[in-house]
Amino acid sequence: MKTFSAAVIALSVASAVPAQADTWTTYRIPESGTSVDIPISIFTEPAGKPDGYGQKFRTPDGSADLTIQAVRRDRGTSPAAFLAARNPPSAIVYKRVAPDFFVVSSVKRDKIWYDRCNFARRYVHCVLINYPAAEKRQWDEAVTRISHSLSGG
Repeated sequence: MKTFSAAVIALSVASAVPAQADTWTTYRIPESGTSVDIPISIFTEPAGKPDGYGQKFRTPDGSADLTIQAVRRDRGTSPAAFLAARNPPSAIVYKRVAPDFFVVSSVKRDKIWYDRCNFARRYVHCVLINYPAAEKRQWDEAVTRISHSLSGG
């Protein structure tokens, strides 16, 4: 598997339609052991740094973004407590909290936001994806692959 590089970020594409997610790579955060498959044919633009470790990316037209993030886990912090501390909106459409991860999703201003965080001993490994609600069906496959590939050491 490739390590994500600046050269790959510069890859230009004509469209950010998720159905064209034909070029994927594994993005790794060395400090935390986080890894996740990402469609570099969609998320081509760097968009800053999140809290902790990781990277934010967006589509060329700015209609969607992806954050890969790892933050230190306070000893004994459960997924439910971590999620509650982030003060999520009350109108969550989908919420699943398990002993070692959580997934939440909803709609805000015509965009679907999807957050998944996996809990390991020392870090919380997260992916956060925002994309147009009108394109939900086109995004389903890419979001599922990103979410299911998230792992951490």
